[in-house]
Amino acid sequence: MKAAASDVIADLQNVGSPLKAEHSLRFFRTGPGEYGEGDQFIGVTVPEQRKVARRYRDLPITEVSILLKHPIHECRLTALFILTDRFKRGSDQEKDTIAELYLQNTRYVNNWDLVDSSAHFILGPWLETRDRSLLDQLAASSRLWDQRIAMLACYHYIRHNDFADALRIADALVNHPHDLIHKAVGWMLREVGNRDISVEERFLIPRYRTMPRTMLRYAIEKFPEERRKAYLAGTAG
Repeated sequence: MKAAASDVIADLQNVGSPLKAEHSLRFFRTGPGEYGEGDQFIGVTVPEQRKVARRYRDLPITEVSILLKHPIHECRLTALFILTDRFKRGSDQEKDTIAELYLQNTRYVNNWDLVDSSAHFILGPWLETRDRSLLDQLAASSRLWDQRIAMLACYHYIRHNDFADALRIADALVNHPHDLIHKAVGWMLREVGNRDISVEERFLIPRYRTMPRTMLRYAIEKFPEERRKAYLAGTAG
């Protein structure tokens, strides 16, 4: 008998903790007006979720889809762990199926850990040989999480020393009002700089005085101390 989404949910509930769930409600900002408003937690640690995901790594895609749409946060993250594993080892056809499922359901990839655990493992590599203007469409979305997906998907290319998409999406989001986008853009710029600091500085020099301070701090975190201070003082370049 094939496993079902209900089996995964039961296994997650068995290792849940009300105390950890209470902490997650605060940590992931689930209060009224906060970015994770209304999300639900059962208090399962990420290592435990990964164990469950490995146990159900061959769960039918239709059942993974049910998990991905579940109101409990850990169910959605476990679904994404299953999908990223399946994408890595899947055929081209299965990769297409997973990427399409992901894109059709980005509204459920709706917190920073969900985005950061999936975008550069699924969408980034899937778009490697496709039209990457989809990233621009996501960056222009009205949904915060679509925008973060666009930025984080570029991590795949950055890791292969291909910076053009990351810099283009960063430029599109450089004046974004939300702190979670500031952090994502700054993080990806820092990753560019870790590989080629001159490329990052060419992006920063015309923009750093007006970009959000958190974004700048993330972007220059690994710079030599004196150079970092120059950026913070507005005297770099």
